Amino acid sequence: MSLSAEEKRRFLKALEEDQEFRYAVAGLLGLGEVLNELRRLREDFNKYVEKSERRWRQNERRWKENEKRWKEWFDTWKKFLEDYEKRWQENERRWEEERKRWEAWYEAWKEFLEDYKRRWEDANRRFSRIEETLGAVAESQYTRYVWEDLKEEIKARGELVIRRVRNAKVDNVDVDLLVETDRRVYVVEVKIRPKIDDVGALLAKAEVVKAALGKEAVPILTGTWIGDDVEKYARGKGVLVFSY
Repeated sequence: MSLSAEEKRRFLKALEEDQEFRYAVAGLLGLGEVLNELRRLREDFNKYVEKSERRWRQNERRWKENEKRWKEWFDTWKKFLEDYEKRWQENERRWEEERKRWEAWYEAWKEFLEDYKRRWEDANRRFSRIEETLGAVAESQYTRYVWEDLKEEIKARGELVIRRVRNAKVDNVDVDLLVETDRRVYVVEVKIRPKIDDVGALLAKAEVVKAALGKEAVPILTGTWIGDDVEKYARGKGVLVFSY
């Protein structure tokens, strides 16, 4: 059985416009199962799309929450950096102030030390002058004491005094008091507080005087504070000791 052109046109139009008719024709053609499968696939796809949409909305919500957290964290970190920079600048300012204070203190301390050094040197010069003055006075006084005692001893020995010289110099050696007799020469060393080294120096002077004058030299040590050890050492070396 063949259809006319008009029948074919009407048939195709019915297929296009009438869904129920289209399914009926499809069923007759064995396409019903295929259409049902397609329908199920479409339903499954729609469910998948809905599920994906829900997941996407959830993810979008989570991303927004994360974005909010990241923004909060960034703002917090930015504020921390700003505060840190402010604290660092404040510390730098304080360190600079401390450095200036230390420099000022160091300069003041250095100036104090220089002034102290100047004052100490000046005091030392004054003490030296006083010491020289006192030494000269003491030397003059002690040589007079020694001479008063020594002249009696020389007289008792039957010697004749040839000369008596204070601050004598023999071969560039200074002698506080030099008393020369016809037989001996007495070499007197005056020390307020003599030490053992002074005894050695006196013995050396006596040797120089002996060689220069060709007479027996008698070393004499005199002072105020003569320790027992010094006196014992001096007498052991043949030095006469006069203490006043």
